[in-house]
Amino acid sequence: MIARSRRSAALAVALALVAPGLAAAAAAGHAVAGPACGRWPEWERFKDNFLDSGGRVIDPSSAGRHSTSEGQSYGLFFSLVANDRDSFDRILRWTEDNLAGGDLTARLPAWQWGKRDDGTWGVMDENAAADADLWIAYVLGEAGRLWNSAPHAALGRVLAARILREEVANLPGLGPTLLSGPRGFRPGGADARLNPSYMPIQVLRRLALLHPQQPWSKLVSSAMAVTTGAAPRGFVPDWVMYKSGHFEPDTDSRALGNWNAIRSYLWAGTLADGEPLKAVLLRTFVPMTRHLVARGTPPLDIDTRSGAIDGVGPPGFSAALLPLLTSAHLDDASRLQRDRIEAKSPFERKDNYYDQALTLFGLGWADGRYRYDRDGMLVTRWTCGKK
Repeated sequence: MIARSRRSAALAVALALVAPGLAAAAAAGHAVAGPACGRWPEWERFKDNFLDSGGRVIDPSSAGRHSTSEGQSYGLFFSLVANDRDSFDRILRWTEDNLAGGDLTARLPAWQWGKRDDGTWGVMDENAAADADLWIAYVLGEAGRLWNSAPHAALGRVLAARILREEVANLPGLGPTLLSGPRGFRPGGADARLNPSYMPIQVLRRLALLHPQQPWSKLVSSAMAVTTGAAPRGFVPDWVMYKSGHFEPDTDSRALGNWNAIRSYLWAGTLADGEPLKAVLLRTFVPMTRHLVARGTPPLDIDTRSGAIDGVGPPGFSAALLPLLTSAHLDDASRLQRDRIEAKSPFERKDNYYDQALTLFGLGWADGRYRYDRDGMLVTRWTCGKK
């Protein structure tokens, strides 16, 4: 009897460690999806639609069927969540060979690859995209842990250090802050053009834990300041200018929030319930959740200065907002968005890479295929079938 009790206690501890997000949600009385073992059908459809045999994630909606470092980074994340080692290795190999000149230890990946004006295929813009770099460094670190792969972990450390050297600036009033890339986002002096959706708190938290001697924890603080400071009316813009210690509307994007900004709500909703900053973000984004409850559809374009809303977002926007609605205990609104996704069948199309990527993030979380713990560690569900 004592031995059985000890085994039960040990099992309870193990489950709490493996599934802190689900345990916390259950304790709070939330509806929680059960473990999702086996194949991830939506990931298989995404691969069929956009991943070629060489490991390139293709965006068919772009002129020339281009690829981006963003798409490669998302492919790495989804394949890790699915325990799809073959796809992961192919995506990583293609990324290194084609976006980093064959060596990710020597340079950041170029952000865009495709068919050039002269008809040849290759890098179209050497500049890097900091959000993709951040996700790749994060996923490599988590792959090193989950797959017990020292080379992946080491490559993640090298890339994380390079991000700090090339894509982080010490901005007055913010401290160390993630820029959007190594070049082109510092118009002059201490000014910077920033993208709040490039700064997921859970990713920065995890990098701070993996690399405690580096200033990643300070990037958590600046990311929160950027996200909340850029959204005084509760709606996040795609881009924001930081000038002389203040946030100002970005004139190039006209302070609109749409295809970039939708990710800020996604990252906030998927934060662990134990993350102390999650409650702040939920309060900040109350205008968005109120709109969803009142209208039933996600907005496409938001003028973040006035709060004016125009258009209806695609099903991927509904998926991206599922975690936010669930975290705000708006179960009816969450179910309505889930029904909208099913009715629109986004995976039936082959020209909506970004829409399907958002859907994988949102549905993957809603279905319990992954969680983040309070330190940003990725908690996957593919271990649930192991003995």
